[in-house]
Amino acid sequence: MNKVLSAIILQPAVSDTDFKEIIELQRENHYKSLNAQQQQEQGFVFAEHTIGMLKLMSAKIPQLVALHEGRVIGYNLAMTATMETDLQSLEPMFREFHKTLYKGRVLTDYNFFVGGQVCVANDFRGLGLLNKLYHATADAVNGIYDLCVTEISFINNHSLKAHQKMGFEIAGSHIDDFGGWYVVVWDLRA
Repeated sequence: MNKVLSAIILQPAVSDTDFKEIIELQRENHYKSLNAQQQQEQGFVFAEHTIGMLKLMSAKIPQLVALHEGRVIGYNLAMTATMETDLQSLEPMFREFHKTLYKGRVLTDYNFFVGGQVCVANDFRGLGLLNKLYHATADAVNGIYDLCVTEISFINNHSLKAHQKMGFEIAGSHIDDFGGWYVVVWDLRA
């Protein structure tokens, strides 16, 4: 596996091919594409992006991809707080950020970016790529932000455990039309 890991390159998504392959990987791992058992065992992603949306996001903050033999095998999408109304399915999440407290302050009082979605292809899981992708994103924004904030479905235990393993903390929770969500925070200052 070390040989595989050493062959993986992390870099910002820049080409149409990168964006198309992000969409392909997203579709393969979207909750609508997986049965309940697969969701429980592998985790899943929720939001659906378009190439146009990925390009808009990329213009504001780097979208990191993991490449193996030139193919996207993982990604970490990120959004700035200014993108609150750009993706309708994520508006409930952003509303919660205005109410959720972290260390005695509302999340929106911090300078934060949103972990918009992270995904690793099935054959490359267990290599620590989620951690590497998040750290590469943090390095790419180079100390501009205090926190990375995102939410994880109550039923996505696989993702919650992976995020907690790398240092995310549960700051709150809420329920919307899709179900229950944990609001999780990674303190980049720590």
